[in-house]
Amino acid sequence: MEKSVYLNKIAVWDKAAAHHILSRTLFGFTQQDVAFALSKSLDDFIDNFLLGNKPEPQSPTYQSVEWVNSPNNNDTRTNYSNWFRTLIYWWYDLMLNQGMTFREKVTIFLHNHFVSEYNVVQVPQFMFHQNKLFRQYAFGNFKEITKKVTIDPAMLIYLNGNVSTKTKPNENYARELLELFTIGIGNYTENDIKEAARALTGWRINNDTRQSYFDSTRFDSTNKTFLGQTGNFGYQEIVDIIFQQPKTAEFLCRKLYKEFIHYETNNDYVLQLANVMRTNNYEMKPVLSTLLKSQFFHSEDVRGAKIKSPIEITFSAFRQFNLVPDETLYSYVRTFLSMIQQDLFNPPDVRGWEGQRKWISSNTYPTRNNFTDSIINGKRFDRNTTIKKVDVIPFTRSFSSSENAVQFIEDISKFLIQFPLSTTKKNSLLQTMLDGTAISNWSTYDPLAEGRLKNFYKYLMRLPEFQLL
Repeated sequence: MEKSVYLNKIAVWDKAAAHHILSRTLFGFTQQDVAFALSKSLDDFIDNFLLGNKPEPQSPTYQSVEWVNSPNNNDTRTNYSNWFRTLIYWWYDLMLNQGMTFREKVTIFLHNHFVSEYNVVQVPQFMFHQNKLFRQYAFGNFKEITKKVTIDPAMLIYLNGNVSTKTKPNENYARELLELFTIGIGNYTENDIKEAARALTGWRINNDTRQSYFDSTRFDSTNKTFLGQTGNFGYQEIVDIIFQQPKTAEFLCRKLYKEFIHYETNNDYVLQLANVMRTNNYEMKPVLSTLLKSQFFHSEDVRGAKIKSPIEITFSAFRQFNLVPDETLYSYVRTFLSMIQQDLFNPPDVRGWEGQRKWISSNTYPTRNNFTDSIINGKRFDRNTTIKKVDVIPFTRSFSSSENAVQFIEDISKFLIQFPLSTTKKNSLLQTMLDGTAISNWSTYDPLAEGRLKNFYKYLMRLPEFQLL
């Protein structure tokens, strides 16, 4: 493909294009989702649905009581544990029941970009409000969210901004702001970190209101020289100066590229997308709209080339199989996600989850397979207890081709797997489903059909191609 057409809009809006967009923007999709997407124009579907405004979700509750603004005299270890669990399950619900919006996937991206860890912050209210901030700015202005995150209580605790004073400026946040959050290594000096740290002093947290506030007595009000500019800068001026640098848009678009397009960066595409970002003053919506419609995003090398994160493989399976979790299943999910290294609100370090090939190892791949087996069997693989499971007969019959074995294999493989399967793989799927019966005798009404379909779906989800989207 010529680089001159990378950002050009795709000419064909069909089922394959819809599958690709839905797989990258939602945590799983249904046949009804595909039909809905194709009932709209490409522009309408992306700009007014996937990137459209949605009401703010209701806050999480514990035993039907909202806790996110509770007074701090309720801050006990037991309450924190219960509140944090409900926060996790609340986000699970949003991922699964988000509807036609890209918002939750972008919220995860921002959570993994502006990293903080509950194990360090240790206050669930702070993690909720940070998560709320990410959701509010998912399609908003990246410069503005950077300013908000800089004085966010969870971030102030995580990177020690709350203890940074003019007599002892802490450089932790200043370093990560430049290295990981905005412009990247090679585009600033150690002195820029020191000067930024001075400009970021003065911020504290009110434990009663759980909000940050500025204490001028702790702020370094002398001149700083930062990225070639000199003045009595505070945090807002520091962020403004960073976003004046052309390399900032390139750094951010490279991260968007790796998250939503492909693990191997195409520098020409990144530079073109960065120009869109700068032209739109760091507004996310036009950047994401351009990305999702672009010819490069829909190229054969990109479709089916992203390894599902643990979150993606879990909730895409639930949604595509019409499995509605309960609290018991969510408890299992939380254990499973921790085992395969994506513990929500607890990335491994300030660099976040690296993703792609890091998701798959000799330990995590079998564990993924055990999990997908378990939602078919209805048994946890880590203990002998029952969980909700996929009802394989109704799910299979939701396909018009369910009684035609050959056509069903074609339809189900395209629906559940984004990477094109070889004829050999499809034939293997067919033989697994038939389990010795003749093609002409295949029927979901056969008494043996349920057992055959259970084995079939377990086999399908164990294919390496099922790990891709």
